[in-house]
Amino acid sequence: MKNLTNCTPGEFIKQSVRIKKIASKWLKDIDLVNIRSRQPEYITIPITATAEERKEILLKNAQLQKEQAIKNLSEIFDMAFEKYPDETLSVLALLCFVEPENVNDHSIVEYLDSVMDVFETPAILRFFGLLASMQSRTPTSRA
Repeated sequence: MKNLTNCTPGEFIKQSVRIKKIASKWLKDIDLVNIRSRQPEYITIPITATAEERKEILLKNAQLQKEQAIKNLSEIFDMAFEKYPDETLSVLALLCFVEPENVNDHSIVEYLDSVMDVFETPAILRFFGLLASMQSRTPTSRA
């Protein structure tokens, strides 16, 4: 299945623009940035804590972080798959060069394999990460 890792440079440019247009709204709809930014209430390490107590608190804080990450992922899943399933399928389709109205022409396994290729390609993730960071900057925060 074609995706952003195995297309031509010209196809990559054109499809990236299409994906950006729909994905920007989708990411806002599912509230991804807000959900991912949620952090647990960490345990403060007292100044008087011993090395053993510090270690124990750090382990507890790591566990709190892991639990929060699971909660965040669950909420993102609920938003994407329960509240915005059509939009999620449209993004999935476009990542695989399939027109959104034809999303059901392929199996979910084909999509997942193809999309995982995209997510596991560091250069593509860096490219979209850069675009996302540029888009999220306000005019006053640009250097």
